[in-house]
Amino acid sequence: MPFDRTKGPHPKVSEAFDLMSRGHLGRREFVRLAALLGIGASTAYALAGITPAAATDLPFSADDPKARVGGTIRIGMVVQPMDDPATYSRVQMSNQTRHTTEYLAMTGTDNITRPMLAESWEASPDLKTWTFHLRQGVIWHNGEELTSEHVKWNLERWCDPKVASSNIGLSTISAIVRDVDKGEKDDKGNAKTTKELIAGSIETPDKNTLVLHLQKPVLSVPEDFYNYPTTILHPTFVPPFHSNPNGTGPYRLVEFKVGEKCTLKRVEKTPDGRDFVYWGGKVYLDEIHYLHYEAENQLAALQSGQVDAIYEFGSEQIELAKSIPNAQLIAARTAQTVVCRMQMDHKPFDDSRIRKAMQLSLDRAPIKALVYPDGGDVGEDHHVSPVHPEYFKLPPLQRDIAGAKALLKQAGMANLDVTIDVGNTEGPYQQQMVEAMRDQLAEAGIKLNLNIMPAEKYWEIWTTTPFGCTTWTHRPLGTMTLSLAYRRGVPWNESHYDNPAFDRALDEAEATLDVNARRGKMEKVEKILQDDAVILQCLWRPIYTIASKKVHGFPAHPTQYHQLNKTWVEA
Repeated sequence: MPFDRTKGPHPKVSEAFDLMSRGHLGRREFVRLAALLGIGASTAYALAGITPAAATDLPFSADDPKARVGGTIRIGMVVQPMDDPATYSRVQMSNQTRHTTEYLAMTGTDNITRPMLAESWEASPDLKTWTFHLRQGVIWHNGEELTSEHVKWNLERWCDPKVASSNIGLSTISAIVRDVDKGEKDDKGNAKTTKELIAGSIETPDKNTLVLHLQKPVLSVPEDFYNYPTTILHPTFVPPFHSNPNGTGPYRLVEFKVGEKCTLKRVEKTPDGRDFVYWGGKVYLDEIHYLHYEAENQLAALQSGQVDAIYEFGSEQIELAKSIPNAQLIAARTAQTVVCRMQMDHKPFDDSRIRKAMQLSLDRAPIKALVYPDGGDVGEDHHVSPVHPEYFKLPPLQRDIAGAKALLKQAGMANLDVTIDVGNTEGPYQQQMVEAMRDQLAEAGIKLNLNIMPAEKYWEIWTTTPFGCTTWTHRPLGTMTLSLAYRRGVPWNESHYDNPAFDRALDEAEATLDVNARRGKMEKVEKILQDDAVILQCLWRPIYTIASKKVHGFPAHPTQYHQLNKTWVEA
């Protein structure tokens, strides 16, 4: 056995190694698990017998000896508000912030999570106690040193109902809060509860150590700390962020206007005149400019030379992208998706027969093929992607028009008329998809009306509209998304789903290490959500982006996170 237990590796690392040796766990999944449990990425890769291009324990890639120091990169992207990073609802917001404030951990393009502001971590055998050791000498832009009390302040803030951070839906944070009955009733007479931090759940034994005491075992704690609203802020933070942009990253926000530009400049000095020494080593760019272009216009901006790289483009522009000279096309299979979700407590969607009839009316494969003929996967109405390691393949959903009509008749809605709000928040493919759904639903006697609205307007109402078309970004685990979106009472539970059986099944899956056993438990999780017909999910979409060939090290992250520490541009 290659592990010396006297030196403290987590017993589940040995268990995972045994599972890998017996063929029950893939080698890359072993690397991911071992890294989560505190084994350095380079050691984990070596134990798995894999020699990747870069197996560093640092969160960033190795220095490029050919890199040019200096210069500016211009990126076409929607420039969005920067109010409170703990309540960010879009990846673009976090990209504008990501190089100013940073995270405890970072999940790379290889799906391996490495320490970032944390230098290392370890978990108790039962996965309920997690100890994080912070890097020493990390400096805030105001000259202060990062401490564990600063991190604790952030975690406590995420748990504060007044902040309303989506982080409370993460498995880690949900394991340090409890439901508290405030003695109030909702519209239906049910008790209203709020979530409250459990006393003693967060400890700081010294200035560089943070200890979490969880109420349930959680394996994904380090991965949770790279969810984009978990960036670590200084305790002096007061919204909006653009007015108080203190951070630990290599860049400082120097210019910002919603819908126009976001300019980041390398930090050189602290306010008292000292040199700012960035903990993460060499960065190459002097400035990062995000310039506002709507999704459908970003490719044209690159083609005309107004930007050097873009956030994304849609499949309808793939041929145009291929025709642009001196450009590099970047594609990735992802767990990015769009769901048409119905609020379970809003008529007519409070009747499960209505939701089920709509589900039975759809044939998803032709819709996916129409919208994304190249790449992507067919959706299955349970929000777990084939790219997720715990994905369980359920029997394919079958279209049944007669069954749909029978359910509508039983519900007294033989001629159902509903309206869906569509914001095209990630481009016109969303409208194209919903229009295809509309045509299929019509065959069952369901009239689907489309309310097309500006993207920013949709994000104002996405959690309140009774029927909405919402994009969800990629996350390394399906369980992470399910915890954020479908657990009872969490801020991003836009469907108002409330099923204790689902929550219990998800808890069991999250606590299971053996990927085959976890996949078996996910069968129940996926089936509950699918049977309840909470969402209509036609597809998982691939991500396409593009950059000028003079740009080097531009990330192809499936979540579209921009971590540009090692990006450089030719003169």
